[in-house]
Amino acid sequence: MGMEGVYSRQLAKKKVMTSDGTLIGILHNIISDLETGDLVSLVVRPDMGIDPSEYPVEDGYILIPFRAVRSIRDYIVIDRREAVIREEEESEA
Repeated sequence: MGMEGVYSRQLAKKKVMTSDGTLIGILHNIISDLETGDLVSLVVRPDMGIDPSEYPVEDGYILIPFRAVRSIRDYIVIDRREAVIREEEESEA
């Protein structure tokens, strides 16, 4: 199954991992743009073994931009480079 035709109920509680196999956590929710319907971010409950400080965090959850998603199958696979906080983004905050 590619990313086309994936229903939100199929994503509930899926594990989220990087393309190198590092477990980030479990999908908790999805943020979408109400005007366009575009998916904006995955809201991920971090795994106990992950340091969430390199990712955007809100209320204890990691926010993964949807542009980082590479595959949705048994796991949601993300490109870590697209998901981590970049130094230039930190300086803008």
